[in-house]
Amino acid sequence: MLNEISPYFKFPDWVKNTQIAAKKESRFKKASAVKDLNSATAEELKSVCGIVGTLSERMVKFRDRLGGFLVDGQLYDVCGLKPEVVERALLKFQVLKPPWVNEININKAGVEELSRLIYKNKSLAFNIIEYRDKNGLFASLQELSQVDQFPTKKLDRIALYLSL
Repeated sequence: MLNEISPYFKFPDWVKNTQIAAKKESRFKKASAVKDLNSATAEELKSVCGIVGTLSERMVKFRDRLGGFLVDGQLYDVCGLKPEVVERALLKFQVLKPPWVNEININKAGVEELSRLIYKNKSLAFNIIEYRDKNGLFASLQELSQVDQFPTKKLDRIALYLSL
């Protein structure tokens, strides 16, 4: 039926000409190419609807304190960044080249070393060491969820920086 009625419609040239269609498609792919979140500037981040000057600077500062984002989900941890804005940002920016991380051995680290992680403070570092002293060495990183005041919702992110 479509073959019968198609002569009555006027289609643009790019529909009929596959070369023109291919050029349009490649232009679209270039325009929608995802950029690396770890190399994005504050100015580039402002291109996302909902990210204003101070927020884009806060994102860059957070990234720098981490030493670079390891996974896209860490963008949700930027203070003041709403989840719907993160989702829009992840359409344009993603972690394409994660940085190298010198993991902290949870069974050997002291308070100072543990408290250097952005996701933990000194109080939590003390709690981790206290738990380790009472219960022995950690057998898995999941065991951290039993530590007093440990942010279990962020265990997957914190685990990126730890080893046994």
